[in-house]
Amino acid sequence: MALIPILLYPDPRLHKVAKPVQTVDSRIHKLVDDMLETMYEANGIGLAASQVDVHERLIVIDVSQERDQPLVLINPEIVWSSEDKLLNEEGCLSVPGIYDGVERAKSIKATATDRSGERRNIDAEGLLAVCIQHEMDHLLGKVFVQYLSPLKRNRIKTKMLKLAREESR
Repeated sequence: MALIPILLYPDPRLHKVAKPVQTVDSRIHKLVDDMLETMYEANGIGLAASQVDVHERLIVIDVSQERDQPLVLINPEIVWSSEDKLLNEEGCLSVPGIYDGVERAKSIKATATDRSGERRNIDAEGLLAVCIQHEMDHLLGKVFVQYLSPLKRNRIKTKMLKLAREESR
C-alpha cells in the first residue's frame, strides 16, 4: 500500500466528472487499498478517487469510531433520498482546515459494487448518508464549498492559494 497525494481546492482537476469503473480487478483493489491508507493517514472519513486524480467512480468511507469498518463503493448511485434534510458541519480532505454547514438528505438508499465485484444496496442515515452524498459529489466534479455563498467560496479559495504558495517556498 502507498499514500497518494490528495488534490487541494481550487485544483481544476477536482471538477472533472468521473467515469464508471469498467472492471473490478487488481488495479482497482490496489487503488482501494491505497485510498484507504491515504484516508486513514489524513484522519478522513471518506475519500473519492477524483480527489487523488483518478477520475473513476470509486469512493471509500469509514465512519466507525474504531476506524475498522471500511466501505468501498464502486459505481455508486443514489436511488432515493429523504425529503428530510440535515444541516451538518462538513469538512473535506481537499479543503483542509475548512468547515462549514451544508444541507443534505437525512437518509438515502444507494446501490454500488463492492470490492469483491458484488452489487449491493446500502440504506444510510445520519453521518454515513452525509458522507456518501459528499463523496459522490466529488465524482460529479463538485467540492462542498460550492454549496457556500460566493463570498465564502472566494475567501476559501484565496486562503487555499495562499497556503499553497507558502508551502511551495
